Amino acid sequence: MPYQRPIALLALAAGLAVAGCQKNPLLVRRSGCPAVAIPTYAGDVTLFRPGTAPDANNVDLVATMTNVRETCNDTTDVLSTSVTYDIVARRTNPAGARTETLPVFATVVQGGNLIVSKQIGAVAITFADGQARAIGRGGTGARVARSATMLPADIQSKLDKKRKAGDIDAATDPMSDPQVRAAVRAASFELLVGFQLGEANLAYNVTK
Repeated sequence: MPYQRPIALLALAAGLAVAGCQKNPLLVRRSGCPAVAIPTYAGDVTLFRPGTAPDANNVDLVATMTNVRETCNDTTDVLSTSVTYDIVARRTNPAGARTETLPVFATVVQGGNLIVSKQIGAVAITFADGQARAIGRGGTGARVARSATMLPADIQSKLDKKRKAGDIDAATDPMSDPQVRAAVRAASFELLVGFQLGEANLAYNVTK
């Protein structure tokens, strides 16, 4: 499952890997495919019994998004990412058959803070009579123009520059250059998935 991170701190270093080798110890490899993550506080939702205060004593149902799986087709001019996930739910009262529909979102973010698109969907969780735990499955996707993920030629040349052992800049990470870092950030995209939470649900997640 992808790591979680605070929504306000989406530093998109995702997709970057520093591969070390004797000939080129600081070659930076990056993928244009959006990195997939669940924002902190958006990975689970708690429902409370109707007419009660939103606290631990009144919990009706708890659901968690997990098993996030992604595939990306990066062979065309439009990069297409598909995501599937499971929602594991547990209710406190297993009596009676029940279906609960939970709202979810998928947001494409550019550069860590620019929302490009947002979709709202829903996943249904069905409990049989006497069943306390059930699993629902959902999915989403994102499409990003390859051109939007391309770096300027001068920035790309800095990333691709060969650095051999013994060279003066052999130990210099190109990502330490603020100009390079800013360009990579602007050309990076992320697909965030999670539960669409109301104010009370979000407040509960933050404080629990």
